[in-house]
Amino acid sequence: MSSPKDLLVRTLGELVAIDSTSTRSNAPMVQTLQGRLHGLGFSCERQVYAGEDGVEKINLIAQRGTGRPELAFVGHTDCVPFDPGWKEALRLTERDGRLYGRGACDTKAFLACVLVALERVPTSRLTQCVGVRFTADEELGCFGAKKLVEAGKGGARYALVGEPTSLQPIRANKGYCLAEVDIAGREGHSAYPASGASAIFAAGRFLQRLEAWAAGPLRQDVDPSFEPPFTTVNVGTISGGRAKNVIPGSCRLVVEWRPIPKQSVDHVAVQLIELKGALEREMPGVQVRIHASRQDRGVDTPASAALVKFLEGATGKAAGTVAFGTEAPQLTALGAEAVVFGPGDIRMAHQTGEFVPVDELVRCEEILEDALVHIC
Repeated sequence: MSSPKDLLVRTLGELVAIDSTSTRSNAPMVQTLQGRLHGLGFSCERQVYAGEDGVEKINLIAQRGTGRPELAFVGHTDCVPFDPGWKEALRLTERDGRLYGRGACDTKAFLACVLVALERVPTSRLTQCVGVRFTADEELGCFGAKKLVEAGKGGARYALVGEPTSLQPIRANKGYCLAEVDIAGREGHSAYPASGASAIFAAGRFLQRLEAWAAGPLRQDVDPSFEPPFTTVNVGTISGGRAKNVIPGSCRLVVEWRPIPKQSVDHVAVQLIELKGALEREMPGVQVRIHASRQDRGVDTPASAALVKFLEGATGKAAGTVAFGTEAPQLTALGAEAVVFGPGDIRMAHQTGEFVPVDELVRCEEILEDALVHIC
């Protein structure tokens, strides 16, 4: 009989071999996962939708038992792209106690642990309904999980959301928001500044004031459980202008902010609107348009929650928080008490040479077995 480690490595190898880059359909991955779950007595439902580029995407909603699941395992099926020069990206490779491959850390290791744990815990030991939610497009913006919320599908009493947390239970994460800021000026000959209105100079004033506000008043609202303990603001891209000798008539910048859970996702957007009004009054030849394209809330599961306490006891690690986004807010919106957890280090994800430590993979599977027995 195969050992748990052998089962895990074999299962992870099968998943890593499937190219589930977010730009592709995740149908091959879903087909593999659904086959394993069906063999374990799960009823499976597919939620199919077209991604922004028209590619078919699938959420897999599965459960064993009737009614609302007591516990649901949640994991995303997609991965970020990999460098073509990484020849072993789709071939799981073990070296020095590490398993390398695209998605090995983020987050196919967790998917493998779920499948093996479900196989190893006899149904005779469980009395409650168990759910599995394997989603699409997490890497593009949690679009699959948002589709579940829109349809009101995939809820559970407790949700264990897979992400590489180095086996630390994560009870809270910040939100994630984006806004495009388009500044329109008026083109003119650069030798005659009064003939135009520089959108780039206007953007400079806008950014200076945004930076001052983000470094001052915004930081007065804190949540000490996070690091950093305040909402952060970043301007990741900026572009504008036509030529070196033309007064620029347009400039675009993208503002990103990560709000602490207790703060409204609109808080920074409201400030952007105030800055827009001030700039337009000061520079009559300039107009500003703001489009908030993404406003994802964070999540803050209480430290006293049952799933948090169970995972703290199982791991010996105190629950923490993270600044990056997860699918926990969507599961919370569906009524679950959600905690993020999984093997691997998030700092090892999204890079050539991504890996998961073998010992964390094995330990994670053991903890998922215990969670099944304890909760279900």
